[in-house]
Amino acid sequence: MDDVIERLLGSREPAVRYKVLTKVLDREPGMDLREEIRESPTVKRLLSERDENGRMPFHPYAKWYGAHWVLADMAELGYPPGDETLLPLREQVYGWLFGKSHEAGARKVRGRVRAHASMEGNTLYYLIALGLTDARIEELADRLIRWQWPDGGWNCDKNPSAANSSFMESLIPLRALALHARFAGDDRSWAAAERAAEVFLERRLYRRRRDGNVISDDFVRLHYPCYWHYDILFGMKVFAETGFIRDERCEDALRVLESKRLPDGSFPAEKRYYRLTEKPASGRSLVDWGGVSRRRANEFVTVDALYVLKESGRRAT
Repeated sequence: MDDVIERLLGSREPAVRYKVLTKVLDREPGMDLREEIRESPTVKRLLSERDENGRMPFHPYAKWYGAHWVLADMAELGYPPGDETLLPLREQVYGWLFGKSHEAGARKVRGRVRAHASMEGNTLYYLIALGLTDARIEELADRLIRWQWPDGGWNCDKNPSAANSSFMESLIPLRALALHARFAGDDRSWAAAERAAEVFLERRLYRRRRDGNVISDDFVRLHYPCYWHYDILFGMKVFAETGFIRDERCEDALRVLESKRLPDGSFPAEKRYYRLTEKPASGRSLVDWGGVSRRRANEFVTVDALYVLKESGRRAT
């Protein structure tokens, strides 16, 4: 395992080195490495389409190259906080989320608000992580708390018969509210995050309650990035961040993750949700996030997996 750590520490991607130091080795890397992330080719690619006003000439939610997804990616990379040149991107996102069309999309059906809560959740998360907060983040947190379903999660399904929360819509709000609770000292946000965690824990992070079967084959495959999708590694990474990973109901998913370790101790990306292309189209990425191969390591997946194993009490280093 030491060889895996050494290889990751020698990565050409500064975000990988930063994550290894901070998340796996619990070391303070200093600002030089954060500045290296700021100047990295990956970040430059993500921001390369900004116009003269610092905005993206696309809808903020354009997958995966609109302002919303660019800011989410940068938060994942460990981009240094407080960069005011990113404020035009923030304002694009606010203009969309606080616009009449988006707000009208959150509708109550049979007593439950049907909304894409992952949108508000992702925004709340990355604005805090990137140090771009203002008073408006409280409205994002309030929406998530108001929209929470009786079982603890969220769902955008407007079918009146839908009665259970969605993994896809619930994980990111859980992550965001837990971070907001620490950032703002908000007990309501933490209580909501705890309730949301039960949605996943009751299902062992990937199994149906009624019969124990796997909910979706994609849940037990490793991806990077997941964007709004769910897999067990993304779920356990959020649980590691929030402290829920030590719950014994995570053990099954942890064993699945360990079964995917390659002979050299690293982990692969088994599938991906992006297409590497310059042409604007849904699902497009300007960044190659390490590729896909069941036999070859993906650095981003590997560092996240090692972090999860370390936080769960397993040997990661």
